[in-house]
Amino acid sequence: MFLESKIDLSSHRGWIEVICGSMFSGKTEELIRRLKRARIARQKVEIFKPSVDIRYDIENVVSHDASSIPSTPVESSSQILLMVNNDVDVIGIDEAQFFDSELSSVCNQLANSGIRVIVAGLDMDFMGKPFGPIPSIMAAAEYVTKVHAICIRCGNLAHYSHRTVAGDKLVVLGEKDIYEPLCRRCFIEDQGKHQNK
Repeated sequence: MFLESKIDLSSHRGWIEVICGSMFSGKTEELIRRLKRARIARQKVEIFKPSVDIRYDIENVVSHDASSIPSTPVESSSQILLMVNNDVDVIGIDEAQFFDSELSSVCNQLANSGIRVIVAGLDMDFMGKPFGPIPSIMAAAEYVTKVHAICIRCGNLAHYSHRTVAGDKLVVLGEKDIYEPLCRRCFIEDQGKHQNK
């Protein structure tokens, strides 16, 4: 594979950073900020996103505030290993919750080979449960940044992505038309209303 010949622990500088939180918390904005700073430092940067995420753009990673950076859409996490150039310094991965369970292994292989890996994604799904590969990536990461939105109901810090439309399908792409950020108290209150119906 790509990385077996690349591991050199004498000059090891790879690690994993995770930026996680609810929707509308600035995860992608922070990812873009870190990647742009790496480019200013003349580091070679590559960015990947799941091909399923076409909300703002088919190829670019775009934040809610319309900041963007070119990326490569991929179908699965294993494709990242196949597409990474040997001279890359930093890899960014957006919307990591939409990737398969192998993403954690991919991130570890990349970091073990000396690459700085920056992963952004939702840490919880719309039910408030751990989402996709994010928990296992967080466990292996050297750095975890949890960002918060503002609760749309009370103004406190929000870390839940509450879905405002009915259905139990795990992945439903959408924005403010389907999701709203809620704090713990407002999320629990809303869950109680639905259980009492």
